[in-house]
Amino acid sequence: MHARSRNYVSESEVCKLESVPLDFGDYHPLKPITVTESKTKKMNRKGSTSSTSSSSSSSVLDPLSSVLDAFYFLSNSTRKKRDKDDSPAVGSDFEPWSSKRGEILARYTTTEKLSIVSGRKAATTGSAVSEKVRTRLEELDDLEEGSQKELLNLTQQDYMNRIEELNQSLKDAWSSDQKVKALKIVIQCSKLLSDTTVIQFYPSKFVLITDILDTFGKLVYERIQSMCVDNRVSLPDNFSPECVNDTAKETCLNWFFKIASIRELIPRFYVEAAILKCNKFLSKTGISECLPRLTSMIRGIGDPLVAVYARAYLCRVGMEVAPQLKESLNKNFFDFLLTFKQIHGDTVQNQLVVQCVEIPLYLTLYSPAIDWILQCIAYRAPEVLLTEMMERCKKLGNNALLLNSVMSAFRAEFIAARSMDFIGMIKECDESGFPKHLLFRSLGLNLALADPPENDRLQILNEAWKVITKLKNPQDYINCAEVWVEYTCRHFTKREVNTVLADVIKHMTPDRAFEDAYPQLQSIIQKVITYIYDFSLLFSVEKFLPFLDMFQKESVRVEVCKCIMESFINALTLEDEKRMLAALINGFIKMVSFGRDFEQQLSFYVEARSMFCNLEPVLVQLIHSVNQLAMETRKVMKGNHSRKTAAFVRACVAFCFITIPSLSSIFTRLNLYLHSGQVALANQCLSQADAFFKAAVSLVPEVPKMISVDGKMRPSDAFLLEFLCNFFSTLLVVPDHPEQGVLFLVRGLLNVIQDYTWEDNSDDKIRIYTNVLHLLSAMTQEAYIYHVDKVDSNDTLYGGDSKFLTEINKLCETVIAQILDHLKTLGKEETLKRQSQLALYFFNTILAHGDLRNNKLNQLSVNLWNLAQKHGFADTKTMVKTLEYIKRRSNQPEMSHFTDLALRLPLQSRT
Repeated sequence: MHARSRNYVSESEVCKLESVPLDFGDYHPLKPITVTESKTKKMNRKGSTSSTSSSSSSSVLDPLSSVLDAFYFLSNSTRKKRDKDDSPAVGSDFEPWSSKRGEILARYTTTEKLSIVSGRKAATTGSAVSEKVRTRLEELDDLEEGSQKELLNLTQQDYMNRIEELNQSLKDAWSSDQKVKALKIVIQCSKLLSDTTVIQFYPSKFVLITDILDTFGKLVYERIQSMCVDNRVSLPDNFSPECVNDTAKETCLNWFFKIASIRELIPRFYVEAAILKCNKFLSKTGISECLPRLTSMIRGIGDPLVAVYARAYLCRVGMEVAPQLKESLNKNFFDFLLTFKQIHGDTVQNQLVVQCVEIPLYLTLYSPAIDWILQCIAYRAPEVLLTEMMERCKKLGNNALLLNSVMSAFRAEFIAARSMDFIGMIKECDESGFPKHLLFRSLGLNLALADPPENDRLQILNEAWKVITKLKNPQDYINCAEVWVEYTCRHFTKREVNTVLADVIKHMTPDRAFEDAYPQLQSIIQKVITYIYDFSLLFSVEKFLPFLDMFQKESVRVEVCKCIMESFINALTLEDEKRMLAALINGFIKMVSFGRDFEQQLSFYVEARSMFCNLEPVLVQLIHSVNQLAMETRKVMKGNHSRKTAAFVRACVAFCFITIPSLSSIFTRLNLYLHSGQVALANQCLSQADAFFKAAVSLVPEVPKMISVDGKMRPSDAFLLEFLCNFFSTLLVVPDHPEQGVLFLVRGLLNVIQDYTWEDNSDDKIRIYTNVLHLLSAMTQEAYIYHVDKVDSNDTLYGGDSKFLTEINKLCETVIAQILDHLKTLGKEETLKRQSQLALYFFNTILAHGDLRNNKLNQLSVNLWNLAQKHGFADTKTMVKTLEYIKRRSNQPEMSHFTDLALRLPLQSRT
């Protein structure tokens, strides 16, 4: 295509409309039109609209059927829950031991030196003991010399490392078929559980040692199970002892015989408990028979702390292999209650004196074991069991330790229903052994999950807060207050919440105690904003802002403020609320101005982006604001950037470039890439502008065929066509990159358009190609119709160079060929009306931009004219006006060739 030369100045003058002064009098075309309507009518219209909306809604969702569906769902879920409760298996609602071990290891620590001491060799002389038995006992008791010295005076970390080494040694011995050595390791480790010389470390020691026991139990079980494989078919999960072959049974019995030969009670108990599951290979009743026997064995352990952890381990193993055997679980707990008085005996008291351990600290050592035993007992237990437990606690004088464990173990609904009973029991507890505020904290944790009787709620709060507010230690106080703030927010008004916040401020302000309680204070803020979800109501709480003032560490304060904002603006906000909030925030953002301090302004936008990352309209506004900031900088500098302002506008450009990809709307991203690229170009950031335009080009293939517009799905072709036309207008003034070749961006965009999958019945691709011809025609001119200040476009760079013009003409030929191929295809498919319309559209493009003195182009235009009216689908009225235009143009200087053209363009009458 040979583009005609244009003189844009003279063309503009010719096309100007003649101005005529007008006198409108009282009338003005921009004056708003006022329509007066009766109040009744308005109400009727409103009511009608509402009715229509309601009707439409009803057609989608029948409210009666939805109620029935909900009823069915609830009844079905209730039935499923009941069935689940009747099932003997342990479900996902049972908190596993693995979730507790980390907390225990972190809480029960020591700086004392520890030791792993080898046991004494048992005496086996005497004729009553056979040689075989003596050999077995020697194998089990004969440990390597020197191990005792090696394991003395260990730090806690060394001790833990050594236990881990023993665990690994166990695995290594097992894998190398040294089964006796593996058993020796397990026995030696089990013996350590009788040692309470560093008593405050005992719960952590229990965790570490039982890890080894668990490993051993698993290895033995898997070993026996592997012996049952027959013809590569393993045992099913619910196998019966009849399925187990004699070799596997004999091996299993051999393990139990070896363990029965262990002389010392504690290792014999623990090792047998570790392989309790193996009883499944021997008989159906093996486990149910062993559990009571092992429970009774624990009665022989004299130290109450050692005994309660043994019971915890047996309950743990029992829940894994036979959770339905509740009687054994209950028996363990009741046995513990019977022996609990040992705590106050001389043996324990003397031991605590020697180790300088106070009774309150000692009692906390029992908590993990008792909590676990009670969790096992309370799992899917009926409510009547809680009543029984409460009665037993009362008989023991309302022992605080037990009461705390009961509240931790049973379902929150059961505890909440008896809140006043528990408060009465708490009041009667002995303060010296276990602090009452910990009991109120445990009660509060339950009330955060379940509601107490409505009539009791205020009295419960008053009783709890009477105790909490008297606490002198700030850490004790805040640990309790944090829990009860949620109860207050959940059941009371802002008045009570305000009172509680005031009390927290009163306790935590002296000596800046708040500095050591930021996590708890942050938790309180989170609870308050969770329940007071009305923004205006929240800030009407008088003590809320003074409470925020306690966050004086900058990083924490920022985090809290973000938390507050995110609670009102989050990813789960309804779309309508999002739009409303975004509009309010955008209004606020537009109002914030730091004057000529542009850097502070940009910092504000960066901070706002991090806070409102879930609100896409806010991100869009921030991009526009930053682009505006860059243009204001350009205005202040009158287009002549200094090194400092050049760096600043590049920072603005970078802000936009990294923010745009986070937007979900693809056309929003496309338009912002284009807009931001224009801003970068205006500020002479050429490489950055190229990056924006390349990003836009690479994004075009991702445009979906359908997009949502005002909640309705519509084809995207029209939107893509509009964007590309705007893009072409910008590409006219974008200079070629020196390293990318001639018209690099234009070629890239054409390739994308070529590869894009367009709708089958759409001609938008050809309309886009036609617009590309407009662009290429404008690029051949000696001086372009518009420029960007201080940016040299291709007209300046190439200066009408013949090679540049040749490249443009080649592109034009390629594009024209694509258009003509499409017209031929439309003819073959007999979509003749579309062919006629496109032919006339292409004719007008050549007429406006082509040099019709070129014979080939002239002949092409005549062919297109004839094709447009060939099949009788041409718009005769339009063609008549077009022909009149051509004749008028022929009278203008240098347009005489239009006279010949007009003679070659016949008009056919439509039949």
